[in-house]
Amino acid sequence: MDAIREQVRKVIVGQDEVVDHLLLTLLVGGHCLITGMPGTAKTLLVRTLAVALGLTFKRIQFTPDLMPTDVTGTDIIEED
Repeated sequence: MDAIREQVRKVIVGQDEVVDHLLLTLLVGGHCLITGMPGTAKTLLVRTLAVALGLTFKRIQFTPDLMPTDVTGTDIIEED
């Protein structure tokens, strides 16, 4: 885990606490909502972490009309 942390910190400077919290969230299998002003490297952080872990990176641009089910999908129960 230290190697991943150091690889991310080569790109993301001055956000050690955020990096640590994000890594902890991944370790425990949780979810994380990263918020902040534009230009604070939120997308770069997640993209860098994905590369460090060998994962794919996908980004969703939220809009006012985006619903949670647009992201997660829904289950439709049909009665026979």
